[in-house]
Amino acid sequence: MKFPYGISDFLQVMSEGYFYVDRTDCIPLLEDLGKQLLFLRPRRFGKSLLLSMLANYYDVARADQFELLFGRLAIGRAPTPLHNQYFVMRWDFSLVAAQGTAEDITQALYRHVNARIHDFAVRYQDRLSSPVEIFPTDAVASFESALTAMRHTPYKLYLLIDEYDNFANELAMGGHPAGKKRYDALLRGEGTLKTLFKAVKGGASGFGVDRVFITGVSPVVLSDLTSGYNVSETITLQPEFNDLCGFREDEIAVTLRQITATCGWAAAQADEALEMVRTFYNGYRFTTNMAAERIYNPTLALYFFKHFQRACGYPENMLDSNLAMDRGKIAYIASLPGGGQIILDAVNGAPTLAVSALADRFGVEDMLMAVKDAPFMASFLTYFGVLTFGGRTPSGELMLTIPNLVVRRLYVERIQDMLLADRHLLDEGRQAARGLWQTGNLQPLCNFIEQRYYPVFDNRDYRWANELTVKTAFLTLLFNDIAYIMDSETALARTYADLTMIVRPEMRQYELLDILLEFKYVPLKEAELTGAAARALSAAAVAELPLVKARLAEALAILPQTRAGLLARYGERLRLRTFAVVSLGFDRLVWQELNVERSLEGEE
Repeated sequence: MKFPYGISDFLQVMSEGYFYVDRTDCIPLLEDLGKQLLFLRPRRFGKSLLLSMLANYYDVARADQFELLFGRLAIGRAPTPLHNQYFVMRWDFSLVAAQGTAEDITQALYRHVNARIHDFAVRYQDRLSSPVEIFPTDAVASFESALTAMRHTPYKLYLLIDEYDNFANELAMGGHPAGKKRYDALLRGEGTLKTLFKAVKGGASGFGVDRVFITGVSPVVLSDLTSGYNVSETITLQPEFNDLCGFREDEIAVTLRQITATCGWAAAQADEALEMVRTFYNGYRFTTNMAAERIYNPTLALYFFKHFQRACGYPENMLDSNLAMDRGKIAYIASLPGGGQIILDAVNGAPTLAVSALADRFGVEDMLMAVKDAPFMASFLTYFGVLTFGGRTPSGELMLTIPNLVVRRLYVERIQDMLLADRHLLDEGRQAARGLWQTGNLQPLCNFIEQRYYPVFDNRDYRWANELTVKTAFLTLLFNDIAYIMDSETALARTYADLTMIVRPEMRQYELLDILLEFKYVPLKEAELTGAAARALSAAAVAELPLVKARLAEALAILPQTRAGLLARYGERLRLRTFAVVSLGFDRLVWQELNVERSLEGEE
């Protein structure tokens, strides 16, 4: 199979025989919903290919290629009357630079729109009733000239706008006051972008614009555009479009079976490959209907397919570097007052990140100047695909969760920057963690956390209050998705595991241990100790404290069941080492490895 990684040209995909997951069955529904639609999805989620597909379907100049492009697809078997009935124009604002002064950005925007209008004029010159005039310093006038040239033809315009909010997001997250001034010049009063969208709105009032389809990532521009363009219908969260950009699991499974068969893999290995892809890439839900299926990021899936087919093995780095840029969105939130706590809460899963509804109207001034509350920050992370809908709370609020393991890695990296900005300190901690992976010795890691990591916590203003804090400390040092399938709060039969590290299938040839950790916490106040007093105790004395012994016993009592759950899921191939860890305040650690033989006797 030819996988179109990085290719968003529908004509190229279909004419050159690339892999394509058919979403053309959405076309009749889109036509029925309205004439001006807005569709939001995270970066690298296939929006540009969707627009390219619509462009080729509606373009009158592609009529003779309809069978080639759509004959094998759902819409080819039952096309709508509107196919190949439009002039099509595409604007892509991801190509508009956000650097320089407001005038620089205006000219960049005008150059792009004028280039697309020129392309339009060349493409349809034999069908237009008059020439299209290009005004270098006024793309609105150029657009109006194109509409005038269409006026005496039988065709109307379908306008496709890709990444409408791209340069606005770049300005907003720059964090510099000049960004607001530049943005105001574009969107306030008779700002350039607002004027351009007013021209689109005006063109749809009987002057040739019949349909508009807009994609973007967030609604950041909408509130600032309201008076200039208030006619679009947002279809982002409608259940029927949950998988419009994204792959369903059945589509992933079929493709993996074809690749594994070509590689000569057994059926069990194909199932294992599906489990890998599910863990690292699945988890997105783009509707508040919690019955909707979770879907896969298509760019990540294509990245995996292409490598898997070429090497008959998994990519070493499951995080495609082209999506690693999303860490900037997490960094933006972490930089805001209270944002660091949002990042920690997302990783820990507690307290639950929940909102009554996603923020659907906020402008750049809000992002640059206003105080950001938790619902705003959580909504922002959801639009950018680093949180997703995970369910509802008992009171009906929307729960937001990290979708999968590659995104969790981005959060862990940000927490490392927040708490272990000194790279030498982080390297020292990772070296201590390596002893656990390789030999099952937890003591060096506990020593590092006690002596080097816990003191950092005294200088941070986060809600450190329970075993989640302890888990965060261990997770940031142990996280290694090159060698492990890492999980926090792994759902097992009738229970949850605090932290699991399961060796990736292709890494089992090396001497790496599978790890299961259960954490407990004893507040200093309950132990009637100060931090200084706790630090002065010997390790043996800490282990003999009644509350520490009780919490350790609780953890050891839980572990046999969670251990059995892991063995049931992954099989006897695990080289599983199982540990209970108790933290006394954020000063001392006590740990004990589960006596596996004794736990098995207890089960019998």
